[in-house]
Amino acid sequence: MEEKGYIGKAGVLKMANKKNLSKYSEDWVPIKQIMNGMIQLDSGEYVTGVKIAPKNIFILDKGTQDNVIYNLRNFYNTMDYEFWLIVADRPVDINVHLSQLQIQYNNSTSSAIRKLIIQDINKANMFMSQEYNVVDTEYFILFKEKKLEIVQKRIHNLISNLSMCSLNSTQVSNNDLRMLIDNFFNGGQPTTLGTVMPE
Repeated sequence: MEEKGYIGKAGVLKMANKKNLSKYSEDWVPIKQIMNGMIQLDSGEYVTGVKIAPKNIFILDKGTQDNVIYNLRNFYNTMDYEFWLIVADRPVDINVHLSQLQIQYNNSTSSAIRKLIIQDINKANMFMSQEYNVVDTEYFILFKEKKLEIVQKRIHNLISNLSMCSLNSTQVSNNDLRMLIDNFFNGGQPTTLGTVMPE
């Protein structure tokens, strides 16, 4: 006999099979859209937050370290809502730098300078290869809320309180949120839109 409000094993499997009929993740991930630095869920709630600029406090003097940790503790204790601390790796993108090197290479007439530039291009390509897998580590505080006025108030409070902890932060961007989703669902690989699925 099943308890009231409890879904038995067969019920869970039936629900899972119904959701898994589709080949497309968009059909079972409850994301309606990403815009204005927020993920809008099918439920009408918004997921958003702030990205915190990395700072190594352990190279600072002991008093400053203790002050930052004390302020962070007080800050976390004032948060009276559910939130997530997320640490995510973003692959380093130096394509702009590579493009600038290529332009310099094309514009240079000196063979010695061209040789130095091509060495830099080769090092940069090696740096971005799968073998080295170089990433930037990014830090986020995210929360979920239904009312937009509360969302804006919380973001303002997060940025202000983190500033008092000597940490710089900004509201997450659409790109940040897509990167987080890619990290969780695609193993860190960017989403390829318009990909044709095999039969």
